[in-house]
Amino acid sequence: MVDIKLGISLAFAIALHNIPERIAVAIPIYYASKSRKKAFWYSFLSGSAEPLGAIIALLLLTPFLNSLFISYTLAAVAGVMVFISFDELLPLSYEGGGYHLSILGIITGMLIIALSMHIL
Repeated sequence: MVDIKLGISLAFAIALHNIPERIAVAIPIYYASKSRKKAFWYSFLSGSAEPLGAIIALLLLTPFLNSLFISYTLAAVAGVMVFISFDELLPLSYEGGGYHLSILGIITGMLIIALSMHIL
């Protein structure tokens, strides 16, 4: 809503992020079914949920879209993601005995995100 260059770079980053997601969907389906076609189509369908959801959200939420609404929505989503990470993923990482490595990974990830936000 603010800058077309930022929007394009964000769309590109999301597209890059979707590549490993689609691979994570396709590989188990391929190994389970031995069908490349099935793996491709299931991966394609799971990938099409995001743009379709964005279009539906845009149609329904256009009257409410402003910078304050988007900021609060993004903050809520970030809070949910952080909660899931700490509540579900962090205890699982402790099972392997890598306590310090898990915390180091969290701190490193936060630093990378902070630096990338500063650069952009």
